[in-house]
Amino acid sequence: MPPPPPAPAPIRLGPPHPYLKTHGSKVARLHLFDWLVLALLVAVEVGLNVIEPFHRFVGEGMMADLRYPLKNNTVPVWAVPIYAVIGPMIVFLGVYVKRRNVYDMHHAILGKFPFPGLFSSCAGTSLLFSMLITGVLTDAIKDGVGRPRPDFFWRCFPDGVAKYDNITGGVLCHGVPGVIKEGHKSFPSGHSSWSFAGLGFLSWYLAGKMKAFDRRGHVAKLCIVLLPLLLAAMVAVSRVDDYWHHWQDVFAGGILGLVVASFCYLQFFPPPSGEQGLWPHAYLEHILNPEEQGQAVQSTANLNHRQSLSSGVPVSVEMSATSQEALDSMEEGRGAR
Repeated sequence: MPPPPPAPAPIRLGPPHPYLKTHGSKVARLHLFDWLVLALLVAVEVGLNVIEPFHRFVGEGMMADLRYPLKNNTVPVWAVPIYAVIGPMIVFLGVYVKRRNVYDMHHAILGKFPFPGLFSSCAGTSLLFSMLITGVLTDAIKDGVGRPRPDFFWRCFPDGVAKYDNITGGVLCHGVPGVIKEGHKSFPSGHSSWSFAGLGFLSWYLAGKMKAFDRRGHVAKLCIVLLPLLLAAMVAVSRVDDYWHHWQDVFAGGILGLVVASFCYLQFFPPPSGEQGLWPHAYLEHILNPEEQGQAVQSTANLNHRQSLSSGVPVSVEMSATSQEALDSMEEGRGAR
């Protein structure tokens, strides 16, 4: 009596889980145009820092409010990308290691790396857009307004000897040209806008991942969500303490960065308070419209059918996940498997 045939191998017909190896290149290709726009924003940002800002008229009578001492930065410029860009990226990568969702990682970071060929599989979308759009807006306004910094007197007259035009009463600066140029870039604060753009985006992201607004009253979640905003606020305060900015500069910069971060986050992610606030819109589309994945599964089914005909081993097809089940698992933070 021949032995009974082995149990048929079920075929799963749900959308495959979006791992980095299986979906990384696809996600990068779909957003190639976004990467090109990011490269353009980088070029514009460089140009805005090269051109000379508007030199607003500064008269002798205005110097009373511009004689604050010239100090070094408490938060140096090189530190801003570390805490506002690299720091959030580490959080995004940590979430990917735990949840293995390449859509989430890509769309969280493409808001940072302008090198799609090298980092397309580990760089996302919203954070880079948030930072670069904020940078372009901030520097464009800086160059157009040309407001003098609170320490402008010592930038203009480093030796303390003031000289003014006999007719207009305007300043006749004799300081270092680069220092004087920087002295006309007070409004708005770049440290503040970049800090709130990067760390504000991180707060949105944490609120979505932690379900901070699930109406269960977990105050600890809100404390964690607000920590990045507190750090950004302390950076903004340091700009006033260092006499590099007036209080209006940091206030406007903070509002600008936070508004841009909010727009960029909501462009790629649902609101954290929503039922589907855990994963980005692209992943929801991947769950609800698995047309391409279904074609791949059909090819696999045909191959298994041919193998069963040649080996005599039956292969069954099992529908293991409906769209609703996939959505339920997505809400639980596991994704469709």
